[in-house]
This record gives sequence, structure tokens and C-alpha cells, in this order.
Amino acid sequence: MATAVRQRPAALILTPTAHARIAALMARAPEGAIGVKLSTPKRGCSGLAYSVDYVTEAKPFDERIDTPGGTLFVDGGSILYLIGSTMDWVEDDFTAGFVFQNPNAKGACGCGESFTV
Repeated sequence: MATAVRQRPAALILTPTAHARIAALMARAPEGAIGVKLSTPKRGCSGLAYSVDYVTEAKPFDERIDTPGGTLFVDGGSILYLIGSTMDWVEDDFTAGFVFQNPNAKGACGCGESFTV
């Protein structure tokens, strides 16, 4: 009897505007970049912040999410803080950036720069 393998759902949900932004970033990526990486370094007054950077190599425990415009890697040490989150790209008259709806976040600082789990 053959074992059925089902596709694992992505740990992070990307909106269409997030997909488009990743495609735009990869269209002007520096030479050698294989994708962009989302991580949650310790920063800010609440403890953790979201950071998106170009990467040139995949680390063994990074989560890989293939999008139509390029690859998004999620830092292996950050994945537990991000499971079930939605990543969106929002632009208005004053700001532009990735915005996260994170069900794991228990609080955030007043300026919105960092969060706690």
C-alpha cells in the first residue's frame, strides 16, 4: 500500500499585494539573491520586530514559500512566532510597508514597530 503524501499548507498566508511586492523586489534584487527572507529579530520596546531582507542562500531550517514572483524564506527560528499569520503590502499617502496580522502576537508597542508573543 502506497503512502499518500498531502501538501503541507504554508505557514504564512500572503495577500495578492504581498505577492506583487515580492515580485517587484525580486525584479530589482542584487546579483546572487535567491529570494527575500522574513525574520523576527529582537528589537523595539516589545521584544520582536518583523524584518524582510534579500538572501543569497537558504538555511537548513528556513521555511520556503514559492510565490509567482519569487521565493519568500521564513527564518527557522522565527517560524513559531509567525504560523497562521497573514502578510500584506500596504501603501498610502504617508507610508508603505509589509503589514502582518499575527494571531500569535499578544501585544505590540505603541508605535507598532515591535510585538510580543
